[in-house]
Amino acid sequence: MPPTAVAGHFKDQILDALARRGNVAQFVSFDAALAQRHAWIRGHEPNTRFPSVEAAVEAILAAAPERSVNIRSFEPHDPKSREFIYGLKDAGRVAAELRRLGGEGLHTIVNETVDVDDGGVSGVAYGNVVEFAPGDTPRAVEKPGTAALTRALADHVFRVVYGFRPALSEAPEQRVEFSIHPLRRGYRHDHTIVWEIEELHAPPTEAHVSWPNLFSRMLGDKAYGLLVADGVGLRVPHTRVFARRLAPFSFGADTGIAEPWIRTCPTEQVPGKFTTRRGWMDPFRLMQDEDPDGTRIASVLAQQGVDARWSGALISQPDGEPLVEGVSGFGDAFMVGERAPEPLPPRVAADVHEVYRRARAELGPVRFEWVHDGAHAWVVQLHRGATATRGRTLYPGEAARWHRFDVARGIAALREVIAGVRGTPDGVVLVGRVGVTSHFGDLLRRGRIPSRIEDPEP
Repeated sequence: MPPTAVAGHFKDQILDALARRGNVAQFVSFDAALAQRHAWIRGHEPNTRFPSVEAAVEAILAAAPERSVNIRSFEPHDPKSREFIYGLKDAGRVAAELRRLGGEGLHTIVNETVDVDDGGVSGVAYGNVVEFAPGDTPRAVEKPGTAALTRALADHVFRVVYGFRPALSEAPEQRVEFSIHPLRRGYRHDHTIVWEIEELHAPPTEAHVSWPNLFSRMLGDKAYGLLVADGVGLRVPHTRVFARRLAPFSFGADTGIAEPWIRTCPTEQVPGKFTTRRGWMDPFRLMQDEDPDGTRIASVLAQQGVDARWSGALISQPDGEPLVEGVSGFGDAFMVGERAPEPLPPRVAADVHEVYRRARAELGPVRFEWVHDGAHAWVVQLHRGATATRGRTLYPGEAARWHRFDVARGIAALREVIAGVRGTPDGVVLVGRVGVTSHFGDLLRRGRIPSRIEDPEP
């Protein structure tokens, strides 16, 4: 995936200049007569002259981690690529294709194949914004689902998840197309490959941070939210992430409590469906048991426990004002509707509101689950965006018919009711003492079902 040529310049000349500034995918280039033009191959000096086409091809195949190369063809001064051949592993086949393309008057570039499905990401860094996605080239930024972070937040996420800081230009006027990889690649044998650098004006200064996105789905919704919370300076319990597509990684702060919590981490938020457990269990066995086909759970979190004096959740209402609820002790029963909200001590409520103020300043409206240990409020889940909830109205709207649901029936039964109501003009009335911020409320808000809470009759 060499950079786009500028009219009047050879593409491989641009690559040669870029290789002198950063780590590029290894390559060798030829003109239509198969005379070698440039070569950047590990173990050889820059632009080493090989005795034959075959020798050059064998050298790059030997140096490529996958022992695989691509061929890109182009007319000398035309920025538009012609035929592209991916994933060749036989030197004889590569040489034959080069001769065929040369016979058509085309110049060629042979570059190492870089696996876009290795758990790394590709994207663009420009100004104060970094956009990226897994499983794609830097052109991912032109497609939906791309993650966007500020430079500082992207630096934090990459260092935590991959264990290194990407080697990217920090000059705000430079638009850099890049990819980062768990295994080192390229001529300089680094984790970051630079595909193109452009000097532009008016760089962006703000990133619209939101999820779910393609990267958050790979990590898991809870993992990504907590990683963002940690990156903007909120207090997050020490968390180790066991992901399907990545090596384990850790972040967060020591809570002073040794007991673990295990939390399943679906690709996208599914309130109250998968296991949360106080105490250790095999994370990989848990993923296999609850998601055997590997499509719904992206990871499992092993999180350090908090000495819970109070626990609960906060949501942002349509006007941006927070609504806080909680109970004394652990909050898992509250979140699944088995405990009603209790009056919070002023100090606890104030600390949770302060967390919201700090999060909103960095991310905009958010909602989160929290635990207070008597000294600090800890964030144990974070999601971005305001809700439509106002007071005891979970989701606004008129309904042709209201289905009354006793919360004592449990959250699984509510899922069945929601499945029957979705797509109809009907609504749901929750009857019982249940939190607006609980998973009962989350499910109805996500379903966009007109709903409210009513107290049971005395």
